[in-house]
Amino acid sequence: MTDLILHHYPQSPFAEKARLMLGFKGLSWHSVMIPPVMPKPDLTALTGGYRRTPVLQIGADIYCDTALIARRLEQEKAGPALFPEGQEAAAAGLAQVADQVLFQHAVAINFQPQGLAERFAGLPEQVVKAFVADRQKLFSGGTASRLETEVALSQWPALLSRLELQLERDGDFLLGEHASVADFAHYHALWFVASNRAVAAALEPYPAVRAWMQRVADFGHGSHTEMAGEQAIAIARDSAPAALPADAIASPGGFETGQSVTVSAVDYGTDEVSGTLVFEGEEEIIIAREDERAGLVHVHFPRFGFRIRAV
Repeated sequence: MTDLILHHYPQSPFAEKARLMLGFKGLSWHSVMIPPVMPKPDLTALTGGYRRTPVLQIGADIYCDTALIARRLEQEKAGPALFPEGQEAAAAGLAQVADQVLFQHAVAINFQPQGLAERFAGLPEQVVKAFVADRQKLFSGGTASRLETEVALSQWPALLSRLELQLERDGDFLLGEHASVADFAHYHALWFVASNRAVAAALEPYPAVRAWMQRVADFGHGSHTEMAGEQAIAIARDSAPAALPADAIASPGGFETGQSVTVSAVDYGTDEVSGTLVFEGEEEIIIAREDERAGLVHVHFPRFGFRIRAV
C-alpha cells in the first residue's frame, strides 16, 4: 500500500503547510482527522508516542515533522520542486527559520487575550482549559519556550518588512519566480495569524505579503478522501516497511544499526519514541518498532531538531 495518508486536524498551521505542499505537488492523499490535544491513541499507535501534527503515513512507513515530509514528497514526485536545483540549501535554511522563528511569533500574536477569545469563541470552558494544559505540557522539557507577546509584537515589523521588501523586488515567491518549501514554511505561520480575525490586522501594512499569501493559497490542497484512523492502522499492519535508503552514513553519535534507542524532538513535544535503529542518513533517522495494533512500522524523523539516545 503506497497511498499517502496525512494525519492532521484543520486548524493546525503545520498541517496547513503539509496540505499545501501536497497541493503544490498535485498529489492525491487520504485525510485522517486526529484530536488537537492528547490523548491521540490512533496516531501514537503508529508513531510510538510522537504527538506533533501532522504525520504522513505511507503503508508501514511513518514520517514525522513537515521538514522530513517535504523531503519525502520530493521523492514521491520530483516536480514541481520543493527544493529547486541550485537553491537546495537556501530553500531548506529559509524554511527552518520560518518554522522556528516566524511560527513562534505567530503563536504569541494569536495568544493575545483577544486572539484567544476569538479562537475559542463558543467552546465550553473545559475544552479551553484542556487545550491550554495540553500546550503547556507540549512546551515543557524542551529547548523552546513561549515567546512573550510584547516581544513578538515588537519584533513583528522587522520580520514582515523583510518579507515585504523581498517580494516587492524579487519575483512572485521567496526564491524568485517559482515556489519552494521556503514559501510554504513562511505561509503557514502567517496563515495562523490571518485565520484569526482578532489579530489578522497585523498583516494589513504588508500588501506584497498578502498578495504572495494568495498566490501560495491558490496551490490548494490537492485531491483527498476521508479515511478513519482504524483503517490507517490496518493499512500499516497489512503492509511491510519500504526498503531502507541506500545512502546511509556513519553514525555521528557512534550508534550501531540494530541498537535499541529512543528518538525525540529537541525543542518541544519531546516525547521519546523507542525502537531499533535501522538507518541514519544525512537528513533522516529511521527506527523500527512493533505495535500490537499497527504491527511492524518504520518511524522516520528528520535529523535536524531531533536527538538519539541509547536505551
